[in-house]
Amino acid sequence: QVQLVESGGGSVQVGGSLRLSCAASGRTFSSYPMGWFRQARGKEREFVASISWNGYRTYYVDSVKGRFTISRDNAKNTVYLQMNSLKPEDTSVYFCAAGRTRWGPAGASTRDYDVWGQGTQVTVSS
Repeated sequence: QVQLVESGGGSVQVGGSLRLSCAASGRTFSSYPMGWFRQARGKEREFVASISWNGYRTYYVDSVKGRFTISRDNAKNTVYLQMNSLKPEDTSVYFCAAGRTRWGPAGASTRDYDVWGQGTQVTVSS
C-alpha cells in the first residue's frame, strides 16, 4: 500500500541531463526526510542526495555536488533529482527512499530509510 515509484530514467550522452521523479502513495511523506541512492553493477548501494522534511537542508555525495539537485513538492507528495553534466560513472540504478521517522535526519546511510522504490535505470554513454 505504501509505495515509492521512480520515473524519468533513461539513456543519455555524456554531458546530458535527466530529471528523476519519485511519486509516493499510501502515506503522506511531507514530514519525512527523503533520499536518493544508486547502485551500479558489482557495487554497493551508495548515497547520492537527501533533503530534510521541510526542504530547508540538502546533502550530496561529493561526486555529484554542483551537478545534481534534490528538491521536493510536498503538495504533490513527490521528490525530484535533477541531474546535469552527466558522466559515465553516474550510470546506475537510482532508488528513492523515505526516512524512518518524521522530522528525522536526512542521513547518508541506507539504515536511515525504510521505504524504497523499485529503482530506475540511468545510463550515460561516452
